[in-house]
Formats: sequence, C-alpha cells, structure tokens
Amino acid sequence: MQWKKVKRVNKVVLIGRLTAKPELRFTSSNVGFTRFTIAVNRQYSGQDKKREADFINVVAWRKQAETICKYFDKGNLIAVEGKLQTSNYDDKDGNKRYIVDVALDNFEFIESKKQDTKKEENEEKNDPYKDFGEQITIDDSTIPDDDDLPF
Repeated sequence: MQWKKVKRVNKVVLIGRLTAKPELRFTSSNVGFTRFTIAVNRQYSGQDKKREADFINVVAWRKQAETICKYFDKGNLIAVEGKLQTSNYDDKDGNKRYIVDVALDNFEFIESKKQDTKKEENEEKNDPYKDFGEQITIDDSTIPDDDDLPF
C-alpha cells in the first residue's frame, strides 16, 4: 500500500454574533490585538426545541483588530475565517489551563442588529395596509377541522 502525502489543513469558517463590544488591547511591544467571542447557532435544536449556540473565542491582530474594535458592537453578525490555535498557561494555583481560539485571517461584515431593526421599520413603513383599519383577530375555535368538511 502506498501512502500519498496529505496536506494538513487547519481552517475554520464561522458566522455568528458578537457577545460583547470588542476592546483593543496592546502587547508589551505595542502590537494591537483584540480577543472576542461570537455565538454561533447550531444546525439543530435541543430536546426542548430551543436553538442552541456555541461560543467561540476569536483573536485578531494589528489593523484587523483596530477595524473590528472601531466598527463592531455587541450583537453584530460577523463572518470569520482563520485557524484553530491552542495555548496554555499556569493559573494562580499552579494548574495548567488551555485556551482554544480562532486566529483570525479574514473577516466580513454581515449584518448588524441595527440593520435588522431598520429593515423591520422599513417593512412597517412600506406596509400598504398599515392605515387600512383596525387589526382583526380571528377566533380559531369557529373554524371546522378538515375532517368535518364535506369534500
């Protein structure tokens, strides 16, 4: 059996909402960075039918960190592309702690919460029936079941 040389791949692409406003920090050598978390919805719901999310840590450096801190806020939808990166440290009690981050290569603005709200407001403004009269509520109990229909 002959083994082919396989290229190792470490690539992550995620779309999620920021859980907090990113803050710009600097290393001791004055290099700007930010570490933030995004909430990424899972494809499935739990047993209770509630949508679940994973909270993923992302780290960005230099100009990308500055841009993200300047233009992004809590709740903004962001697409990130990067690679998984692990690091470790000893905590104050001497226990080894491990950190897994997505080291950012690229990012994209997707949509902000403000845009979502504006979109809903515009839909409301453009509603041709908004001034047509009062809202009507239908009592479902008076509608017959499909089994009761004669056809």
